[in-house]
Formats: sequence, structure tokens, C-alpha cells
Amino acid sequence: MKILILAKKFPYPLREGEPIAITYLSRSLHELGASLTLLAMNTTKAFFPMEKLPATYDHFEQIHSVTVDNRISILGALKSLIHGDSYILSRFNSPEFAARLKNLLTTQAFDIVQIETPYLAQYIPLIRQYSQAKIAMRSHNVEHEIWQRVARNTRSFLKKWYLRQQNASLKKFEIDSLELYDILVAITQRDLGVFKKLGYRHASVVAPVGIHAEDYRPGLSAFSHEPSLAFIGALDWMPNQEGVAWLLDEVWPALGVEFPTLRLEIAGKNTPGWLRKKQTGAVIFLGEVESAVDFINSHQILVAPLFSGSGIKVKVLEGMALGRVVITTPIGAEGIPATHGEHFLITKTPAEFHHAVKFCIENPVRVLQISTKARQFIKDHFDSRAIATRVLDSYKKITSAG
Repeated sequence: MKILILAKKFPYPLREGEPIAITYLSRSLHELGASLTLLAMNTTKAFFPMEKLPATYDHFEQIHSVTVDNRISILGALKSLIHGDSYILSRFNSPEFAARLKNLLTTQAFDIVQIETPYLAQYIPLIRQYSQAKIAMRSHNVEHEIWQRVARNTRSFLKKWYLRQQNASLKKFEIDSLELYDILVAITQRDLGVFKKLGYRHASVVAPVGIHAEDYRPGLSAFSHEPSLAFIGALDWMPNQEGVAWLLDEVWPALGVEFPTLRLEIAGKNTPGWLRKKQTGAVIFLGEVESAVDFINSHQILVAPLFSGSGIKVKVLEGMALGRVVITTPIGAEGIPATHGEHFLITKTPAEFHHAVKFCIENPVRVLQISTKARQFIKDHFDSRAIATRVLDSYKKITSAG
């Protein structure tokens, strides 16, 4: 089966959820015998120099990269507001990407065009014009839900108003696009239910982010040291900014008093200045780290306080796969059918978050028990090859149906 994968972000390095999700599914599809071609935007916001791509990243037969300037500007935001467009979407409208896509579709035949995230659904008319391939939308989130939640949690009236205006356009586009897909690859059963309520009626398959357990080897040395906390995630993403600010403003003051030697290390690219100012002697912003696995392994506890976002939070999966205790929130736990107190810890309030950290510090034996069960849970429920098999079977079914 020949599959063309379209991505709005180059899926390497594997330091963020989207590249990890794309890479692990595509790698497993390749292992199952599919022939894969990648056409990816290489954006200014997440630019990757192609000459640094390792030779081991070899599961694609062809890789095509198109440089796209998607920097946010005040002028661009104002233009979208005046025209009633979604600036969130328009930043991924690229004539160069469209031209490269047209060239691929007119020179090669594909069975499936797999679109990663609805941001690229704007290219579906071009795909229909030049290809007979079935269109698969791999929806990493219910996109408009993310911005809806961010707007709800935003304190600035002007920012809240702007986000709501933008999200109205995004939501309409996301719903209108549902009728254009031949198959919807939803990241969670819950997300698929949302899309069906919004009107989706075609073929579907639930395929969460898969993990290659062999790539996540737990390091045990951190458990012989004094406990410390880790947060990792792109800090130019508003839900992560929101979660870290909440942790530092609402939880850390009391936690730092009770445990004065406790350390919190925060890793992630593009930390805004207003957030970095919250750094103290015990709270350290590291910027982007070379290896997420090494960073997480150097701590006993991974914290993921999230109040916006949608879909599955890959860093939560990674922390569990590495045998860490993950302390998160209900939104951080969405799509992960694990049990609170057995596989991870779910908290809703600053007091609950504080208590969860205290529990981990004071109960090292229980921490190891939760860590062990967390890793086994990921092996049992998020195996990348099993998930890819389900996806490929669904693709065979819709292509054989004609």
C-alpha cells in the first residue's frame, strides 16, 4: 500500500508530541509493509535543518520538505480578523507546499493520503483534483476544543475576545471539513465521539499515539537521589504556558516552603520572557534539551498540569513508559484509560497537586510500585505496532471497497 503523509511540522527531532505521533505510526506502518512518502512543512517556528536528519530515520521511501514562514505577526492577525478568517489556519496556507503536493500527486499514484491534523484539510480540493487516493484525516486533537479551553482560562478580556473570534472560524472549518474525509483516524475514542456528534458519518478508526517501548528504557539512578520534579513541553504552546504558570503561581509557593530542598526543572523550547522571570533558585528553566528521555529519566516525578488542549498528551505517555510517576490533571489524563493511584496521579486543585507531590516524596516504595505499573500499562495499551496494524487494516478495507 502506498501512503502519502502530509504534515504541518517536520516530524523530527522527537521532542514534541506531534513529531513523535507521526514518526511512531509511520515507522510501524513501514514495518508492516506499507510504502511511505512524506511531504512536510518545515516551518520557521519549528525549523529543522534537513542535513541533520540521521540515517536511521529511514522508514520513508521519499522525504519532501517545504520551507514555510508561519511566524505570528500583529499585521497578519489583524488582517485575519478583518477578513473573518482563522489566523490559526491561514499560517499554514502555502503556495509552495501546494505546488509540491500537486507535483507528487501528478507523478505518483497513492492509495491513501494521510493528512496529519485538520490544519492541512485546506489542501483536500487539490488532492481530489489530482488523485484518486482515499483521504485519511489523522486528527491529533479536537482542534477547536483547545482554543475554546484556552480562551475560557484567559484572564485578559481583549485576548479572550480575540481567541473566541479566531476559534469560531476554526470550529466552522473543522466541522465543515468532516464530510470531506474517507476515513477519520481519531486519537481517542472520546474524540471520535465528539466528531460524530458534530456530524461525521464516514469510516473511522481509533488509533492513539503508539510507543515503541524499546526506545524508552527507564533509568533507575534518579530513585537513589532526593526526589525532584520535571516538566517538559514546548513553551510557545499556550496550554503549556498556562499549566507552568499555574504550577508556579498556585502550587509552588506552599510546596517550596514545606520542601525547601525540592527542585523543579522545566524543559521546553521558546520560553517567553514573562514566564522565565518566574525562575528561582529551586525552579530552573533549561530551554530545549537534547534528549527528552534522558531529561525525564533524571527525575523521579514528571508533572503535567494541563487545563487546555485535547487528544492524548504524549509527554504523559512518555513519562509512564519511562517508569516515572506522572502527576497530571483531568485534561492531561484525557484519552489514557489508566487508573488514578495505580498508574498515575490525577489532581484538580492546587491543594491536591501539593498533596500528590508530598505523597510521592514521603512514600518511595509506592512511587516505585506506581512507576512499574505505569510502564507495563503503556506496553499493554499503547504498543505502536498493534495500533498501526489496526490503522492499516482500516485502510485496506476502504481501498478495497472502491
